[in-house]
Amino acid sequence: MTPVAAGAGALPPPPPLHSRRSGRTDGAAEQQAALAAGPSTESAEYALKTLLIGGIAGCTAKTAVAPLDRVKILFQTRNARFTRYSGTHLGLFKAGAAIYREYGVRGLFQGHSMQLVRVFPYAAVKFMSYEQLKTRLGRRIGDEHLRNFLAGSLCGVISLMVSYPLDMIRVRMAYSLPAAGARPEGVVAVARRVFREEAHRFGILNFFRGFTVSLMGIVPYGGVSFLTHEYLTSLGRGRFAALAAQPEGAPPTHTKGRRRRKPELKAWAELASGGVSGVVAQTASYPFELVRRRMQITGAHSPSERVGAAQIVRSVWSTSGVRGFFVGLTIGYLKVVPMFAVSFFTYERLKVLFDLE
Repeated sequence: MTPVAAGAGALPPPPPLHSRRSGRTDGAAEQQAALAAGPSTESAEYALKTLLIGGIAGCTAKTAVAPLDRVKILFQTRNARFTRYSGTHLGLFKAGAAIYREYGVRGLFQGHSMQLVRVFPYAAVKFMSYEQLKTRLGRRIGDEHLRNFLAGSLCGVISLMVSYPLDMIRVRMAYSLPAAGARPEGVVAVARRVFREEAHRFGILNFFRGFTVSLMGIVPYGGVSFLTHEYLTSLGRGRFAALAAQPEGAPPTHTKGRRRRKPELKAWAELASGGVSGVVAQTASYPFELVRRRMQITGAHSPSERVGAAQIVRSVWSTSGVRGFFVGLTIGYLKVVPMFAVSFFTYERLKVLFDLE
């Protein structure tokens, strides 16, 4: 028999084995590629991991600045025993020293346990929801900066709703100054006292004093902080990569099996971008925070009195003018710079550890 010559009349070669198996190998290849790329930002695995590392980052940052936070609350709420330090040179350190002399180290961290209980869900929900919102909003909003601002604002609103009653208890604990040697009230005792205040018919509403003002403040606070951080880190990875980014091949960038595509920033660059974002966010939202703190401690003086935001605004304006809305802002800067720096730094480094994009 004459063999069939190669050419136009030749039969095509048999298809590869994997093509004759209903695309099973193709599907396996796609699955393998997906695994190599890491968990999708919309997957449950990614959400759970960012929830965990966000909470850890928030608690780490708050612990670093707990003493400053205690003094700031005493200044914001014009505690009678500490007003003489407010607005003076080195007033922050003098107030801190006074607390230390009378109450010891525990006095500087009074209310911090409640702070951690509040911060973990707040920070966890904030970072997790930001990642999810950023991805989903990115499909509908072409402007990257607008997307980051909206995602930051919305995640702030969501996390505030989750944690506000815990923040209320924490502020009352930090504001309280028991007699020297006396044991400060615990969480349960403070919560019970707040619940029994007569300002609202339903006791649970007492835990939401100042909530509306907080919502107004969290929009610029959350939006500006994430917008600024994303912008500065993108500059560090792009225009100033030679100065701020880790060189290619340097640990932890060059890790076996690594799936991340973004280069890591150097430690100083990550800390600086977080600190600057905190300064910008604090400046934009501080008047709202001050009014909220005043509303939160109202029940400590007059349990049956309901004081609105407008009344507090008028009181601050008549007493101190514009400057009154920024009392304690210097302390706020001293607090938010290390807090935001540590928070974003810890979060980004944990994302590297978990190999998340």
